[in-house]
Amino acid sequence: MQYLLQASVVAVLLTIASSVGAQSGEAVPGASVEGLLQLARQRNPDYASMRYEAQAASERVTPAGALPDPKFRTELMDITKMGEQNPTLLPGNVGSTRYTLMQDLPWFGKRDLKRDIAQSEADGSQGKVEASWTELKAKIKTAQAQRYYLRGSEKLTQEILDLMQRLEKISQARYAGGLAAQQDVIRAQVEQTNMKNELVALTSEIRQANARLNTLLARSANAPLAAPEILRAVPVVAQLQFDKLAEQARSRNPQLFTEAARTRAAEKNRDLTYKNRYPDFTLSISPTQYKTEIKEWALMVEVNIPLQQSSRRAQEREAEAMLAAAQSRKEAVANQLLSDLAENLAGLEAAQSSGVLASTSLLPQAELTFSSALASYETGKVDFATLLDAQRQIRQARQARIKAEFEAQMRLAEIEKLIGEDL
Repeated sequence: MQYLLQASVVAVLLTIASSVGAQSGEAVPGASVEGLLQLARQRNPDYASMRYEAQAASERVTPAGALPDPKFRTELMDITKMGEQNPTLLPGNVGSTRYTLMQDLPWFGKRDLKRDIAQSEADGSQGKVEASWTELKAKIKTAQAQRYYLRGSEKLTQEILDLMQRLEKISQARYAGGLAAQQDVIRAQVEQTNMKNELVALTSEIRQANARLNTLLARSANAPLAAPEILRAVPVVAQLQFDKLAEQARSRNPQLFTEAARTRAAEKNRDLTYKNRYPDFTLSISPTQYKTEIKEWALMVEVNIPLQQSSRRAQEREAEAMLAAAQSRKEAVANQLLSDLAENLAGLEAAQSSGVLASTSLLPQAELTFSSALASYETGKVDFATLLDAQRQIRQARQARIKAEFEAQMRLAEIEKLIGEDL
């Protein structure tokens, strides 16, 4: 019975340990883009600062359309009662006390325009938040694709290094049998040294890429990252119609949305500037106290007189120019947006075509060439230089395939940033 109890305790402890180990393994990001994006949304400080700025801008909408605070004034009249008493500040002991309550009232429609301007500016700030997020997403997607590319290059280089070690053994055997020159062995060793140097460089690039990605995630530069497992699926170019994507970009691109909000704000500001041709008002009511009784009431209307017409015309011209600038800036952003979209679509198509050629044509041909060269070298029909050249063709073909995948991922990330959503 005691042994059964001990065994049960050990089993429970092992289960807990394995569960904790699994959880700690899952806590390390980097295996997929989705986990990285979720972490960045929670922790990236630049994105957080943009959200807080947008929140602050949204809180300006209500005050912008509110009335100014009313004013209250108290006037003590004849505090010495014609010199019959010492000065006093008691309302019941002076000649009279006037209480005035005043409220400033802007011309009709001005408050609504100010509220609309603040709302448009808040929309623009929200557009900056979305632009910041799409930019951050594109950087993370690109960084993850680069990590995948570097890991693939590292694996490929290691495979080529292993292949060169096997070729060295073959050349040594042929040299020992007097069938090949010692130079073949030396060249195989030189190639291995070059491969090792490339592995050192790739290791350094991987560490740099991990540091850049950790910075985007607001983590320590040396924090651990899981190896990227798979790349995101890339839609077929035939499914990516320019007209459809252009329409998505016009309606969802955050930068274009921000410029549209700025244009609306400029329009409302122009309208408000023309409203300044009309006067604002101040209304007040004033009860007057004699001793302990209110015996007089007064009403007052104050109007500012808009006499400075030259300054108002200058302000109106300024508002018109700012509106024209906002409209031109929006048009320029739209034109650049469509240009970038077309450029990245062309780049994506080229990357996918290159990847297909490398996988279906270049790589099989290189592998056949290498197999033939290896067999011929073993029988003495070709020299070692021909064998090395065939080996380099295999490496170039595999490298071209990996590079094409990386290029396609970069282009996809840029397209998604332009259209403001994932494909």
